Amino acid sequence: MADLLRKPSGTSGLVHAITPKDAGWTYVGFDLWRLAAGEVAEGLLHGREAILVLVEGHANITAAGQDFGKMGDRLDVFERTAPHCLYVPPAAPWRAVATSNCTLAVCSAPSAGGRSAQVLGPDGITLEERGKGTNTRHINNIAMEGRDVADSLLVTEVFTPAGHWSSYPPHRHDEDDFPRITHLEETYYHRLNPGDCYGIQRVYTDDHRLDETMAPANHDVVLVPKGHHPCAAPYGVEMYYLNVMAGPRRNWRFAMDPAFAHLAG
Repeated sequence: MADLLRKPSGTSGLVHAITPKDAGWTYVGFDLWRLAAGEVAEGLLHGREAILVLVEGHANITAAGQDFGKMGDRLDVFERTAPHCLYVPPAAPWRAVATSNCTLAVCSAPSAGGRSAQVLGPDGITLEERGKGTNTRHINNIAMEGRDVADSLLVTEVFTPAGHWSSYPPHRHDEDDFPRITHLEETYYHRLNPGDCYGIQRVYTDDHRLDETMAPANHDVVLVPKGHHPCAAPYGVEMYYLNVMAGPRRNWRFAMDPAFAHLAG
């Protein structure tokens, strides 16, 4: 059994601290803080860039010696408004003081440095529709390759309506053969509405040597080291996930499961 489904360590404070060493890979790191008003999250990463995503709530944030003031807008992630986000370069300390109940994601990957701390959202992020029928979902592209805002990180939010599929048709990005396909590790931070329900995610390779089907609950993280990784939102349950990807190059190119080739185009 692969250790792909990660449960939060609690309901407050630093509830996820996924490092490349812990995940058994090379690039992606993911932390999640759940704070009450007045509580503090902080960090400093050497040799790694970070994008702070205010999933919910408000916080006063400083980073790299700059005061970015109060950040955050939506109090419920399922409002689907654009998130407030901040790029933090390597070796730059950051600190967030929650001014309401707050969920803060820290997405990280290797970087040689040279960029400045920069606000990435909500300006510049527009909710986009992707797919059709019960494959329709809605995307907030925070830092995909169309935005030159990071050295390694690719970060996006996806809202999947109840009864719909997402990260579908099944696809993989686990080979370094650009432009045909790129090698990208990936994490999925899941939220469900209602919050006591669950979603479905399968991670499998073409040879099925890796083949895991999981039922992520609210605040769970799924690791995708390789293989296809479709998700499904059950009838009556909305699904949100925050994706973090990184690899040898900052491009997203993928290959579809051949069994689903009839859905291409």
